[in-house]
Amino acid sequence: MFQLTKQEYSDLKSQIVISSWGGTRRLPYAFTEQGVAMLSSVLRSERAVQVNIQIMRAFIKLREIIFTHKELAQKLRELELKIEAHDESITEIFEAINQLLAPEEKPKREIGFYVREKSYQYKTRRP
Repeated sequence: MFQLTKQEYSDLKSQIVISSWGGTRRLPYAFTEQGVAMLSSVLRSERAVQVNIQIMRAFIKLREIIFTHKELAQKLRELELKIEAHDESITEIFEAINQLLAPEEKPKREIGFYVREKSYQYKTRRP
């Protein structure tokens, strides 16, 4: 058993819609799964035993849900990696297709002619 912090208690109030007054002056206590098991060994009434059984079932269900979410998260990560690999492959395919569709650039033919004679150095005067 442990006592909730102020932040945990305020989060709890907002999640289960408890009024802002809350009806308590001290922070409430909560049981861990092991605490519930120990409590069931102390309490002997039929009703206490049934309540503890239901609480233990709730803890088991929570554990199953958490485990399921971990599996889903792992599968999503694996799927993201596959998609990233496929994205890279698809990008390469599109680049190859674009290169095939682009018209070939042929060198343009020059206009004019070349004169084949010795070149002369001309002297110029400087003012």
